[in-house]
Amino acid sequence: MTARDAALAAVTAPLLELRSVAKVFGGEVTALDGMSLSLRDGEFVSLLGPSGCGKSTALRLIAGLSQPTRGRIVWSGEPTLGVVFQEPTLTPWSRVFENVWLPLRLRGVSRKAAERDVLEALELVGLSGFEKAYPRELSGGMKMRVSIARAMVTHPKLLLMDEPFAALDEITRFKLNDDVLALQEKLGCTVVFVTHSVFESVFLSNRVMVMAARPGRVVSEIEVEAPDRRSAEFRTSAQYAEQCRRVSDALRAAMEAHA
Repeated sequence: MTARDAALAAVTAPLLELRSVAKVFGGEVTALDGMSLSLRDGEFVSLLGPSGCGKSTALRLIAGLSQPTRGRIVWSGEPTLGVVFQEPTLTPWSRVFENVWLPLRLRGVSRKAAERDVLEALELVGLSGFEKAYPRELSGGMKMRVSIARAMVTHPKLLLMDEPFAALDEITRFKLNDDVLALQEKLGCTVVFVTHSVFESVFLSNRVMVMAARPGRVVSEIEVEAPDRRSAEFRTSAQYAEQCRRVSDALRAAMEAHA
């Protein structure tokens, strides 16, 4: 392979691939088996499925927080990622600035050197001026914004989000959905988003991966047909309703096949 061919392959290669991945806990519980997934640079992919289908397990494997029992996880280049969990997981004794600074601090970046990146991350999530606040002084939605800022402060290539908005009210959830799409557009990162919601998956995603349980794996991949920029109008459009129906039908088929 020539240097030009190698460079072209690097551009066109998937950012990340899960190749027939299995995860068995305690030698008895098979959470995933035959889990295959390919992620392209700059796309938004949702993992959709019922509780217990292994969505969060797959995310933990991608994050390197757990290792596959079988199969391979292959990265194109050096992995850089941020993770947003179901709960904000902020340290209550630290101010917002210190919570967002934490990933950089763990890398040995001083407070002074990190200041610009931290304030920029807070501005991106609409929390400029809140750097001195404590988590107890923030609403649930604001806490989640801090968690997102903390994940973005390192400028990750891949952002992993594990049902981050599930506990929030519908109005806050819609707003944060809009904000995440705006962040992704500005930063150009790839996003993998775990959700139980058909409606959320369709609004956010370029592709929806429908998973079946026992054992968990992708059984249907649906390309979402939607405007490049999604808006409140898209949520009430016939196009959105049709896409939701397609995904809902695929999810129902997956659940019925493995009932």
